[in-house]
Amino acid sequence: MVRRMLTLLFGFVIAFSLSSAMFAQEAPAQAKAEKKAKEARLEGNVVRSSADKSTLTVRKSGGTAEMTVQYDNSTHWVSQEHGSKKVNDIDASQVKDGDRVIVKGTWEKPGLLHATLISKRLSHSN
Repeated sequence: MVRRMLTLLFGFVIAFSLSSAMFAQEAPAQAKAEKKAKEARLEGNVVRSSADKSTLTVRKSGGTAEMTVQYDNSTHWVSQEHGSKKVNDIDASQVKDGDRVIVKGTWEKPGLLHATLISKRLSHSN
């Protein structure tokens, strides 16, 4: 009888350990999926820029919707020619009104994107 109880107890301990390990593996995957879901991408042309407020207003490609992009010291600025793999580091002063940009970041609230990367797109003639 004692042997049967110990076997049953041992079985429960093993089953609990295995189920805990499975749930522990799912948690990081869910966190990673949530992080990916929050990352945003915006492509369009700069309509207005404000160095004082550290913002760009970008009109989305193919539309009339305008989004505000907020940047800070942690924002990485680059330029890249269309079709090229070469990426050049730049600073905020090199992005002007009318420039085509791709912005990656996170939505702070609807219509406001906090930029982690701003890529100025260059045409072949630039």
